[in-house]
Amino acid sequence: MNPYLSIIIPAWNEASTIPCTLQHLLNQSDFIRGAGMSFEIIVVDDGSVDNTYEAAWPWVDKLVKHDRRRGKGAAMQSGVAKARGDLLLFLDADLQDTAGEALVLIEPLLRREADMAIAKLPPSTAKAGFGLVKGMARRGIHRLSGYKTEAPLSGQRAVRADRLRELGGFAHGFGVEVALTIDAVRHGLRIVELDVPITHRETGRDWHGCVHRGKQFAEVGLTLLTRWKGRKQVWLSSDRSSI
Repeated sequence: MNPYLSIIIPAWNEASTIPCTLQHLLNQSDFIRGAGMSFEIIVVDDGSVDNTYEAAWPWVDKLVKHDRRRGKGAAMQSGVAKARGDLLLFLDADLQDTAGEALVLIEPLLRREADMAIAKLPPSTAKAGFGLVKGMARRGIHRLSGYKTEAPLSGQRAVRADRLRELGGFAHGFGVEVALTIDAVRHGLRIVELDVPITHRETGRDWHGCVHRGKQFAEVGLTLLTRWKGRKQVWLSSDRSSI
């Protein structure tokens, strides 16, 4: 039986970008069907206060709306609950005219060479952050799983649905991708990282950008602490069982 692809897009206040993102995904319909796949597009509006829901509606197969903002992890979980696909492709809502490039991520899964594929985005051409969050996330993933990643914060990733179900639920907030990578390695998923020419909106070094990165730093740090405590509990349980 041919595989079925579910494209899941969590969105919060993306009315200005999501129609372009969805249109460029739909422009790749022939490519997807040429690979022998059927597909669906699922958007989860995570409590937006703009017209994200209305802007997405004409372009999608399934549309979910949270009554309040619950976080990216919860939005991803709601999307998975509605998905029928054997393969899941998670994308950010603001990729716009580069969204179709992300479909290359499903190729290693189709060839059974990987269980999860993560996009490595090109270096930013503008002054954005200072690399503190990315560096902490990269080091934390390596310390807690042994996996060396070049894209610790990438939200563009494809994964086999059956293997994803083995991991349980998603982490909350900005730590969702970090936790997903750690959990995937711990459960034995084969991961590849691919260079993909995707671009999306980046925060600058203004006050808003600093606040955003400060919150991201705190939530990624909390995620790493939670995963470290989880590993410690496993060690303690193993020690007790050997007594």
